[in-house]
Amino acid sequence: MNIKNLILELFEEAVTKLPEDVTKALIKSYEKESNKLAKETLKAIIKNIEIAERENIPLCQDTGVPIVFLKVGKNIDSSEILNILEEIKEGVREATEKVPLRPNVVDPISRENIGNVGLGSPFINIEFSEELEREVEITVFPKGAGSENMSSLKMLKPSEGLEGIKRFVLETITNAGGKPCPPIVVGIGIGGTSDVALKLAKKALLRRIGERNKDEKIRELEIELLNKINNLGIGAMGLGGDVTALDVFIETAGTHTASLPVGICINCWAHRKATKRIRL
Repeated sequence: MNIKNLILELFEEAVTKLPEDVTKALIKSYEKESNKLAKETLKAIIKNIEIAERENIPLCQDTGVPIVFLKVGKNIDSSEILNILEEIKEGVREATEKVPLRPNVVDPISRENIGNVGLGSPFINIEFSEELEREVEITVFPKGAGSENMSSLKMLKPSEGLEGIKRFVLETITNAGGKPCPPIVVGIGIGGTSDVALKLAKKALLRRIGERNKDEKIRELEIELLNKINNLGIGAMGLGGDVTALDVFIETAGTHTASLPVGICINCWAHRKATKRIRL
């Protein structure tokens, strides 16, 4: 399979079928929810998932902006990487027509629609992997605007520390309310620089539901924030209830001694992604 066809296949899978871990988390949320209105809302979400998969149609009318995470093996040269990037663009162009993906990408100033390819789109994140040789691993991550618009960055003072981080996260989720279509998945990036913190936050969202950070202190912070977010009572679609978030994921990076950047990236209940590794 060439890269173009793989991109088409992955975007079709991502926008029509939720990963099993996400679906199971939503079903568990339905089973534990005590708020009647929220429970009915979760029931409708689960039915929506079943229909989308059965009919092979998008889970949501907003099929997002096309984001791609690309892991490249150590034995792949630069000319091959350039070809891969071009094939990814062609795959997104074809997926827009055939899946179909809604042509969401516009010029930020004129608002002219440019389809899903152009002006830097699709947004491709490249990582080089020592584990891979002649393989590439591609993850597509279509990101809807309702949740993306709730992203937030704050350059905390180092003296604000852990309590400042917790306060910022809870303020962000409280202010977001029902706008990002909860139950949400929350990615948090701590450290680096301003841009790195937000990239870490988005990358954190690639983990499976329940997959904790390997660092014990970060793992404990993920669980604590998940519990505190669910205690806010925002609930499914902001209608109140027991489950506001399905999970919280945190990634960290070293930072300047005078900085404490914290980036937050929220995803809606339709936590869409698909991954495949192939050998070139």
